[in-house]
Amino acid sequence: MNIITPRSGVAFELKKGASLKITDIEGQQVSDLICYNCDDTSEYLSAGRTLDYTETIYLSKGHRFYSNRSNVMFSITEDTVGTHDFLLAPCSAEMFRITYGDKVPHRGCFGNLCEALEPFGIGPDNIPTCFNVFMNVPVDGATGKLAVLPPKSKAGDYLIITAEMDLVVGMTACSAGMSNNFSYKPIGWEILEG
Repeated sequence: MNIITPRSGVAFELKKGASLKITDIEGQQVSDLICYNCDDTSEYLSAGRTLDYTETIYLSKGHRFYSNRSNVMFSITEDTVGTHDFLLAPCSAEMFRITYGDKVPHRGCFGNLCEALEPFGIGPDNIPTCFNVFMNVPVDGATGKLAVLPPKSKAGDYLIITAEMDLVVGMTACSAGMSNNFSYKPIGWEILEG
C-alpha cells in the first residue's frame, strides 16, 4: 500500500479497467480525489454532470462518475462507508483565511493538488470540485444549509473505484481540520490491476 502523508497529495496514472483502492488507515480522514482523461487533460471529473445524471448527492457503490464531456470516468465498485461529498471545493489557503481566520494559512488540498498535478501539465485553473472520499457533509432538507461533520469512516474502511478510461488521478490526505475531526492522518492507496 502507498501512503499519502498527512496534509499532502500525490498524482499518478490509472489505466482503464484497473481499480484504485483508497483506505482510511486510522479513521476519520478525508481524501480529495480528482481525475482527468490521460489523453486530453481538458476533460476532467465533473460534479455537476455526475450529480445531474445520478440524480443524487449521496454517491456510493454502483454509481458512475462523469466528465465535463459527459463520458464515464470511473465507477464505485466497493464502499465500506457510504458517506462522501461532491459539493465542496478542495480546501485552500483562501478557505483557511476566510473560514478559519488563519493568519498564515496552510495551502490545503488545492495547493497540494496543484503541486502533484503540475508534472502532468495541469494548472490551478483546471482543478475543479473534487470527490471528497469519506467526507461527511449533511444537507438540511428545509434550509439547504451544509454542515461539515467528522467522517463516519473507521480505521481500515475503504472505497474502490474502477477506471472506465485511462486517467490521471490526483489525491490528498485532506488538510482541513473541520473535515477530519481536527486530526490530520495519512491515506492509503493501491492500484489493483483489472
